[in-house]
Amino acid sequence: MAKTPLWIGADTLRAGRFPTIKAEISLEVGPYETAMYAAFFRGSKRAILLRAALLVAAIAVLDWRIVGEIPLGFLYLLPMAIVGSVLETWQIALVAAVCTVLAELFDDLAWIQPAGLSRDVLYFAAFFGAGIFVHEVTRNRHVVEQHLEEIQRQSEARREAEEQLRVLVESSPAAIMIADAQGCVLMANEAAYRMLVATPDVVLGKSIHSWLPSLRNISVPEVSRQFFRTVMQAHGRRENGETFLADICFSTYRTGAGLRLAVLVLDASEELRSQEVSGLHQLLAASRIAIGAVSHEIRNICSAVGAVHLNLSREGALAGNRDFEALGNLVAAMERIATTNLRQTSSEATDTDPEALLDELRIVISPMLEDEGIALDWQVESGLPLIWADRPSLMQVFLNVVTNSIRVLSHREHAFISIKARLQYGQVFVEFGDNGGGVADPGRLFQPFQNGGKSSGLGLYLSRAFLRSFGGEIRYQPLNGGACFIVSLNVAAKRVP
Repeated sequence: MAKTPLWIGADTLRAGRFPTIKAEISLEVGPYETAMYAAFFRGSKRAILLRAALLVAAIAVLDWRIVGEIPLGFLYLLPMAIVGSVLETWQIALVAAVCTVLAELFDDLAWIQPAGLSRDVLYFAAFFGAGIFVHEVTRNRHVVEQHLEEIQRQSEARREAEEQLRVLVESSPAAIMIADAQGCVLMANEAAYRMLVATPDVVLGKSIHSWLPSLRNISVPEVSRQFFRTVMQAHGRRENGETFLADICFSTYRTGAGLRLAVLVLDASEELRSQEVSGLHQLLAASRIAIGAVSHEIRNICSAVGAVHLNLSREGALAGNRDFEALGNLVAAMERIATTNLRQTSSEATDTDPEALLDELRIVISPMLEDEGIALDWQVESGLPLIWADRPSLMQVFLNVVTNSIRVLSHREHAFISIKARLQYGQVFVEFGDNGGGVADPGRLFQPFQNGGKSSGLGLYLSRAFLRSFGGEIRYQPLNGGACFIVSLNVAAKRVP
């Protein structure tokens, strides 16, 4: 025979959430008896209740058959413990009452009013207490098990989230670094090592200000309550001394270990180079078009002067006049200078999506319209075909037309601009309308160096030159109380060779 301790209950992981329950029952039983005792509490509710009922019946028969001074009512504690694991409180009380009646009915002790009633009360209290004790232990055990399962699920979810975050950080093309309040790097991903041209043993533990000096003003004392969440563009330095342009997104936050600085860095050097090269190409293309347009106008003037010179030379009145001959030579020289034609820069044009271009235009002009209180009527057909155009030049044309309308509509009440795009007659037409009062002299609208121009007076003149360089056109159409500029663009399949 062995004294076997039976532990029932568990401790919760979070103090104060659930009570700690620990009970020890010592039974003088052997290994086979222990397994048999544990078997009473296993199975479905129906099976457990059936075992308890059979056990109650067996105890009652045993108490009935054995005649003597030994009361066997205490044996009902075992079925009460069994039913306590599956029944509710009132059901336990009912079973305890039944067991009390059976214990009093089959024992050999005479029932006398004071002693019998006290004995029955003690029987009921013992039976009910045993059942309630097991009931509470079982209930708390189930609650703790559910709580532990929830903690385990949360732990697994947290572990999975941490793993996903780790993979995201490691696979990110952007450099990510975590630093403490003094700027000492605590963590960095592979992209950060590549961007800084450094190894982990060099980066970790070193000040982040060595590579991003602009962040010196961000690190704040531990006692500070101010947090930063912003984006900036600044210069950085690689470990080899090379300077690069960096787009920096950073934020500060507080942890149990102190203040932390999270930094996400993108190398914008290549983007800067692309922008500068694109700007240079755009400047050269615009210069060629502008020179060609001006040469065209000079050539027209020279043609008119040359015609007058030719007529005068035929009359012979000025024959032999050196000034007249010098004038003819000057006209011929200017014609040679103006031989640059307004040629189409087809090498700069390509297939362009008009819907995407107009969406970008809307993104650019929306803040300008909101600042001026100008309403926008946007009507762009879906499914427009690709057009043949120089995308940057076409965007400049659109911006020039819209900014002209904004300038006219500034500080006007009920001002609006309408932008419409449609496919018609095999071309894409983009209309820009406003209610700014229209144009006083449409005949001079596309002429250069106009006296009424707000700046150089070349905006619409160059816009038409840009469009004609890839086969497009722009024209003015008066509206009732406003103006409308219509840009016509060739479909890519029908581009001008």
